Amino acid sequence: MMKKKYFLNANIIDPLNSIDEVGGLIIGENGLIEAVGKKVNTNNIPSREKYIDLKGKHLIPGIVDMRVFVGEPGFEYKENFRTLSEASLSGGVTSVVTMPNTNPIIDNVSIVDFLKRRGRDKAKINIYPTASLTKNLEGTNMTEFGLLQAKGIVGFTDGYKTIQNTRLMSRIMRSAYDLNCLIMQHVEDEDLAKDGMVNDGIISTKLGLQGISDLAEKIIIERDLTLLEDFNCRYHISQISSQKSLDAIKKRKEIVEFTCGVSINNLSLNENDIGDFRTFLKLSPPLRTEDDRLALIKGINNDLIDVIVSDHKPEDEEQKRLTFAQASTGASGIETLLPLALELYHNESIKLNKIIKALTCNPAKILKINKGNLSIGNEADFCILDINKPWVVKKENLISKSKNTSIEGRKLQGKVVNTFVKGEELFKI
Repeated sequence: MMKKKYFLNANIIDPLNSIDEVGGLIIGENGLIEAVGKKVNTNNIPSREKYIDLKGKHLIPGIVDMRVFVGEPGFEYKENFRTLSEASLSGGVTSVVTMPNTNPIIDNVSIVDFLKRRGRDKAKINIYPTASLTKNLEGTNMTEFGLLQAKGIVGFTDGYKTIQNTRLMSRIMRSAYDLNCLIMQHVEDEDLAKDGMVNDGIISTKLGLQGISDLAEKIIIERDLTLLEDFNCRYHISQISSQKSLDAIKKRKEIVEFTCGVSINNLSLNENDIGDFRTFLKLSPPLRTEDDRLALIKGINNDLIDVIVSDHKPEDEEQKRLTFAQASTGASGIETLLPLALELYHNESIKLNKIIKALTCNPAKILKINKGNLSIGNEADFCILDINKPWVVKKENLISKSKNTSIEGRKLQGKVVNTFVKGEELFKI
């Protein structure tokens, strides 16, 4: 059994329970939360007990990151459960949803068993695997939703691939409705995005690179949301990147129920950051214009966007140090998700409560998991952060196995100092 832990004088934010106050947290010997908030102070702690004075630091629920690529199985040289777990903890992330784009692909029951075992043995954080929507990610035959869900799969997605076939998508939605499964779609029309590398516009012309139009995103959103009117299943748009997509979402919000995410990269960077062919900024969806970025911030503020994800996609340096056309897409980002999001608070773009909500209880609600909150009786997954602590992103200091950060050299403000899972301190600065 562990000892009881007492934390005092923290700025506690827990959007699910509408807590935003100075107070404390008591964790029982079983690692569960016993009390939280302003009622926890020196008066109700036994005099002989030692407590930890947080001196005004912020205490928030552990982050739930809904879009994480891990290399295990098959690409362990990029990232494995152990390194992912260490990297996550340093960024205050205590639960991750892993994508099925591994080798073998997560598309049948036996692989799920293997994955869960590996996750349990190697990771210190909560791993929630997704399975692919289609066998082998080929976009032709559906996987066995019912069987996979019974094995503990939290949702279905083809990761960075999109279901292009409308007929198949309607079958998927019908099955998902019958079985109450969550569908997560990466929205991009293949024909429009073919060979594209960056946002279609001035920058793509200047660099002489094939562009990806923002219509590629909007068309799939409109198609899927039209289907949703008939099938009404649990549907989540993995991430959007443009004003046009937001307009399409806004129109449908009154008619159908669905949720939507955005990558921290698209909230924090724009196409100008690519500069002279910086391949570490080759992302999917691509970085768009500054106006698109500002529109996405607005989308969080007016609740059109529900969650912020890291879209953590580790790639080894060899895959990134190629020409722009050959370089892999994606950036490692789980360690910098929260500090980058705090930047939006510091420059007064988004209120702190809103940011925390989009990182904790909103994703948990969509996934139907009891995480991302500080409710009494729940496992004590939380992190403590020094909201003003300045630091600079240096790839040699990153824990993730792959160092392909999109923000090398960026000055950030705000850092996680401790992370706890099930009441145990697993990370300390």
